[in-house]
Amino acid sequence: MNATEPLLRVEDLRVEFSTEDGVVHAVDGITYEVRHGRTLGIVGESGSGKTVASLTTLGLTRTQGARVSGRILLEGRDLVALSDAEMRAIRGNDIAMVFQDPLSSLHPFFKVGAQLIEAVDTHQELSKQQARARAVELLGLVGIPDPKRRVDEYPHEFSGGMRQRAMIAMALANEPKLLIADEPTTALDVTVQAQILALLERLQRELGMAIVIITHDLGVVAEMADDIAVMYAGRIVETASTELVFNGPEHPYTWGLLRSIPTLGGTRDAALVPIPGTPPSLIQRPSGCHFHPRCPYAQPSHARIDPQLRPVPDEPSHHVACLLEVDVRRRLWAQLQAGRMPEEAIAAVGVPEEPQ
Repeated sequence: MNATEPLLRVEDLRVEFSTEDGVVHAVDGITYEVRHGRTLGIVGESGSGKTVASLTTLGLTRTQGARVSGRILLEGRDLVALSDAEMRAIRGNDIAMVFQDPLSSLHPFFKVGAQLIEAVDTHQELSKQQARARAVELLGLVGIPDPKRRVDEYPHEFSGGMRQRAMIAMALANEPKLLIADEPTTALDVTVQAQILALLERLQRELGMAIVIITHDLGVVAEMADDIAVMYAGRIVETASTELVFNGPEHPYTWGLLRSIPTLGGTRDAALVPIPGTPPSLIQRPSGCHFHPRCPYAQPSHARIDPQLRPVPDEPSHHVACLLEVDVRRRLWAQLQAGRMPEEAIAAVGVPEEPQ
């Protein structure tokens, strides 16, 4: 395989589910890639489609009756076209996933070591003694103290942070090329969150694997991710390097995510700035730009025109799906950074209102 080629490339992926209420457009034509040894952060609110996209990469939406189109290329091999048996050989071996809730992902009736041994046995032919030694090694790798003793304990005997470490150990059992971590720090306190993220970074350096981290919090991926894809209503609305997203975001939804993060430099009485409204239904999506009902800067035409993901003129690696002109976006963001509220930013920039 050419080393310059991406490890994973997702092309125009669409995932739909038929329900009694209508068709759920969970993923609507997304394209992204992950290169060897790099980290991609997929960010968005609940219901944006980020988890469904990754479950589809593992073939886990097939049993839910999903209609899948597009291509998911792992080192050039299209996973969408593979049989269930071929996907089982890849799942856990070449691609592994750390799920959001370790307590529900670990079976409460079986010891942690037994579940690790099962993950090893699925893809490797080892004796019982070798498999147990591998389980102990994996627990030690992810920083669980006294792994020889803890390997014989049940999930309820582990703390939340240790259960998450055990899930990471299980995902690493067969040294995958790609690790997908779905909200790996949810429900953990801030100190443990930092430890889990540092653990993932260390393991990436030691094992050379690529990582996709799924989260609703841009702050989680600020230091860890090399690239970021921002999802809204099943689509990617902005994608760029982490540096570009934080220093020069181009989409109003990304601005909202960034402005909702508490900062150390803010005053004690400074209020967080939430994104107005709620995420849209994926059955009856808004017309035009799907974000326009919540966007303070939307114009009447934005309810009719569907923006496409396009490169920013002076930053070809930075893509955004927004109908505002580039210079207007940048002046608005500068105003928001100066502490202005959206209405004040609009007045300062002088965004002309379109006729109805």
